[in-house]
Amino acid sequence: MCCASDSVESQPVDLGAILEPLRKELAGLGINFDTICRCTQDQSSSGKPRVKVVCVAPNLQESMAEMGASARNQVVMVRVDEETAKTLDAWVETGAVKSRSEAAALFIREGLNVRASELDTLNEALGDVRTARDRLRRQAREAFGLEEEDESR
Repeated sequence: MCCASDSVESQPVDLGAILEPLRKELAGLGINFDTICRCTQDQSSSGKPRVKVVCVAPNLQESMAEMGASARNQVVMVRVDEETAKTLDAWVETGAVKSRSEAAALFIREGLNVRASELDTLNEALGDVRTARDRLRRQAREAFGLEEEDESR
């Protein structure tokens, strides 16, 4: 799995010219590029064109094995649009997954893997917030002369 994002410094990028050979190669394998990939070319905050490409591993066997190695006993309710539901159903129809739930779990895992570095940064910041909150509570208890935190509040 890879994720790349670059700002183009000098010339506009012809995304079509870059993607056309890929489209042809995938079409030869019976894969419709436009249904599996969403590539965008937009403006970065500097006003320069920015291209973001996300590549998903050609097979999901490793993620499936990881999922199978641990219990899926946490329930997360999620509402999806009709197109997403149809996509999950299509994965079930292929036999690659047993249910919409398993398909959703797999793709949530994949999405989290794609964004792992950003999530690590956020988790570090959240740890700092928790540490500061604990210090604030400890100082407040000391200011009020409380020895232990009152759990009933």
